[in-house]
This record gives sequence, C-alpha cells and structure tokens, in this order.
Amino acid sequence: MPLLSTHELTKRYPGGVTALDRLTLDLETGIIGLVGANGAGKSTLLRILLGLLPATSGGATVLGFDARTEGSALRRLVGYMPESDCLPPDVSATDFVSHMGRLSGLPAAAARERAAEVLRHVGLYEERYRPIGGYSTGMKQRVKLAQALVHDPRLLLLDEPTNGLDPAGRDEMLTLVRRTGTEFGIAVIVASHLLGEIERVSDFLVAVDGGRLIQAAPLGTFTERTGVLAVEVEDGAEALTARLTERGLTARTSGRLVLVDLDDERPWDVVRDAVADLDLPLVRIEQRRRGLEELFR
Repeated sequence: MPLLSTHELTKRYPGGVTALDRLTLDLETGIIGLVGANGAGKSTLLRILLGLLPATSGGATVLGFDARTEGSALRRLVGYMPESDCLPPDVSATDFVSHMGRLSGLPAAAARERAAEVLRHVGLYEERYRPIGGYSTGMKQRVKLAQALVHDPRLLLLDEPTNGLDPAGRDEMLTLVRRTGTEFGIAVIVASHLLGEIERVSDFLVAVDGGRLIQAAPLGTFTERTGVLAVEVEDGAEALTARLTERGLTARTSGRLVLVDLDDERPWDVVRDAVADLDLPLVRIEQRRRGLEELFR
C-alpha cells in the first residue's frame, strides 16, 4: 500500500482560481520534497491530504484512509506543521505540546511525557516552561515541529518549516527534519519554495507549478550527471577554450568556467594536458550535474 495516492485531484476556489489541476500521484514512505513557487498549490494539497479542505473533484487516500470521509481517523496518524504562526503566546511550550498530544488521543500523563521528549528532540527542553510569546521565531518553529511529533505520527506534513528563519536557523531546522525522517523512521513531506532546502533533506521530489504536476521522481533523477565537463580556472579561460577547440573539442567560455562537451573519455585527458601546457591555475574539473532550477526553467 502506498503512503498516499491522489487521482485527478482538483481544487478550484471561488473566482476561478485553480489551486490543483488533476493531480495524480502515488508516493511511498521516505523524505519527500514538495517543491513549487508560492501559489503553486502546495499548502492546498497538504490541507486536502489532512481532510481539512474538500477537493473540487478527484480523490486522495493517505495511509489507507480516504481524506474526504475519514479525516478524523487519518489525523490521529499524521503530524502537521502549518506555515502560519498559530501558537498561543501566553502558554508554555510544554503545556501547549501536551495539550496537542491530548487532542490526538494520548492520556494526560503520556502526553506530558511525550511533550518533554519531543521538546528535548527539537532543542527546547531547557526553555519548555517559558511562555511561547517570549520565544524567537526559530524557537516558535521548533514548537510547531514538536506539536506535530508529540503523538508519534506515521507521517509528517511540514509546510515551509524554515519560514522566517535566518541562515543558521534554517540549517538547524533542516537538520532536525532530516534526523526525524532517518532516525525515527517517520515518513515526511516537506513543502518549500526553496529548491536548495529540498535538495538537502529529501530523497524523493514532487515538483508542482500552477497546480499541475511537473515531475515526481527520486532526487537523483533531477540532479543526474550531464554530458558537459566543467573546468574552472582562476584566469585564462578564453585561452583554454581556444586550445581545446584547436584539439577538436567543442568548448565554450562562461566566466571562469570552460564548458566542454563530453561524448567519451577523451576530453578528460585533453583538458588535463591543455591546462598543464598553458600553466593555468586550475580550481576544479568535474562532470556537471543538472540543478533543480533547470526543472522550472
């Protein structure tokens, strides 16, 4: 049984706005990146998968539950970290996370114990009794992650988990997300408009644009090697390009890079010899990989 499936899933809002357009997916357990620009339909998809928003047409099943008719049962097995700031400022983190555990069906004592565990996991154990209103943005994001984890879900849905964080905070949050998926064995879907973040944490990528599916495949499929050899030199790129062209290679200059078509193994030796003959300061030589940005271009 797949982690989740959608079939011809469509959501249209009043005014003619189509957030999802006949989206069909079958996803297996793992750390899945859901990537697309703002307004691509990512948040709408997560809310439909949670059973919080009805689809206009089509259907979705999550963990074997119908999202339209079995939302209450489904949400007991799913943790959700929303994008918006939704935390009560005058409540401590431990009280809030315990309360969310109770709402998910945990007994009071178990909810309290689990709250302490997940707050330790996200790095807030020492701060757990402070009112949330006095927390930094990064600490609030960690509380949101903790409440999504408190009931030991089988699936985590994270909507823009690094929203509002500085670079250091983003790194810490992405490390937490990766650890949660790999060490706890919880399936994770991370929605983000930042391709670099998705590339750091995900094993599988779902790319959407304008509510339509662009591609769904393992991350390596998107970043596989190309038939181009990239040679970076501190200076002399034009001279190197000319020398490689003289020797029968197809080469072009792009700033400090010389890009060489790689039809077989011969260019590696030719480039090495040309760099040595010209006595150029070589920075790196590598076969280029596709970047996620190319997918959207």
